[in-house]
Amino acid sequence: MMHRLKSIKLTCSILLTTLFAQQAFAQAGVTDGPYHNGMVVCATPNASKAGLDILKKGGNAVDAAVAVQFALAVTHPEAGNIGGGGFMVYRSGRGETNTLDFREKASVAASVNMYLDSAGNVIPDMSLNTHKASGVPGSVDGMVEAHKKYGKLKWAELVQPAIDLARNGFKISKRLAGSLNWIGPQFRKLNPGKAYFLKDTKWEEGDLLVQEDLAKTLELIRDKGRDGFYSGKVADEIVAEMKSGKGIISKTDLESYHSVWRKAITGSYKGYKIIAMPPPSSGGVALLQLLHSVEKYPMHRWGHNQDSTVQLIVEAERRVYADRSKYLGDPDFYKVPVDSLLNPVYIDSRMKSFNWSAATPSASIQPGAIVGYESDETTHYSIVDKDGNAVAITTTLNDSFGSKIVVAGAGFILNDEMDDFSSKPGVPNMFGLVGGKANSIQPGKRMLSSMTPTIVEKDGKLFMVVGTPGGSTIITSVFQTILNVIEFDQDMQQAVTSKRFHSQWLPDQVNMERDAIDKAAVDKLTAKGYKIITGGVGGRVDAILVKQDGSYQGGADPRGDDTKLGY
Repeated sequence: MMHRLKSIKLTCSILLTTLFAQQAFAQAGVTDGPYHNGMVVCATPNASKAGLDILKKGGNAVDAAVAVQFALAVTHPEAGNIGGGGFMVYRSGRGETNTLDFREKASVAASVNMYLDSAGNVIPDMSLNTHKASGVPGSVDGMVEAHKKYGKLKWAELVQPAIDLARNGFKISKRLAGSLNWIGPQFRKLNPGKAYFLKDTKWEEGDLLVQEDLAKTLELIRDKGRDGFYSGKVADEIVAEMKSGKGIISKTDLESYHSVWRKAITGSYKGYKIIAMPPPSSGGVALLQLLHSVEKYPMHRWGHNQDSTVQLIVEAERRVYADRSKYLGDPDFYKVPVDSLLNPVYIDSRMKSFNWSAATPSASIQPGAIVGYESDETTHYSIVDKDGNAVAITTTLNDSFGSKIVVAGAGFILNDEMDDFSSKPGVPNMFGLVGGKANSIQPGKRMLSSMTPTIVEKDGKLFMVVGTPGGSTIITSVFQTILNVIEFDQDMQQAVTSKRFHSQWLPDQVNMERDAIDKAAVDKLTAKGYKIITGGVGGRVDAILVKQDGSYQGGADPRGDDTKLGY
């Protein structure tokens, strides 16, 4: 029952997002260019503008990413953050690739059974809406490290736009007003004595949201860089907040947190090179598995979202998510068999049980056997600059508005990423994802993620930058968006806007956006044993396509306030 209530809460959040989407996107007043000098696509107009302004000043894609990250912390409180973490996939204009893991980590005081009661059962909501739900934040360190390695402009210049937005305020959209009204009761309950994101009357479109405490925090980050967050006044405020609610993040946790540069994982699909995030993101491995699983089938001939296309994709997704449940976790703590999972022979063997005449019951699908293996609310932005440097960053607080707990005096929301660990093997998290030993809680460990920031090359040149929020639907949304372009000849905006569907092994069902496929296709799939559920498909894909003439074409998801800006 508790998991069902969490699913209902997530679905309500998605419906609210969709309800306000079309009007907000139209108000952005964006066009399709052509743009040759740079493009930013992200969740809010103000953050997109902050990034584009940096590009126009001569900053590169990483400089713009830093500006966007901090601006989103102000204008997109549901997921933009300095209290969370994420992943960056980078490709230079010369074709060099790298990835940065700034995922949150468990406190050194965390333990494998910390969310279980004396009977060994998971304590409801303890990993979601308490001070113990938060991992050590990585976003600020991630931006510092990215800028240190690749940035051109001065750090202070990149943080200042966010400070101005926080101190002067910005006019909220209809979508954000609805979200703040919806989440208000939880903010009141979880933040006694605080007034952050609350007002005496309902929030309305056009209201000014001013965040003075957040502005002061951002000023410290502007002036002191990493030390402005992980030590000094802000660190003291985080620790004080933890103590007020029996949380476990300490000064030692904050001071010892560091992002990690990791080698990108790569694969191919029909001649396109896929550059993706390695573990502890499950997204890159899963995406490459999915693409190989369907590569030999004539989906282009079948057509977009036709019954055969949908059936093939669903069957591939079920097998890949089953593998995810067993084999993927933090590589610093667990030997993740990436090479084995991406072996074409292994992936082909997983699809051999696929039968066109009937659905493969999820109960009959288990994680594959790997020889020699020893048992293992989010937002995205895509940026390309005039030199062809590209950045795909997905960053998160986990649930919408994270833990809903705001750090007193500092004005930012804490994440609830600890729910992304496996609190107990076989027990699903808030997104219904099941995990095991590979993703168990350990001190200092990074929790597994579905975030899938991705860059695609064609003939050795940049072709696409793509990613999305959406919990467990992130992987399938990115997968289908790539197929929409390569297989179904859609432009970037069409590929992002197209209706999506999602399956993840457990529960044994297929979630579809309303009217994603026609009734005849639904009837055929239902007759084969597929359980079709309308609704509950998240994700707001933000992507950039490089056209044949070298210009940039954006795709900003109309399900949110997402905005594409170029010049």
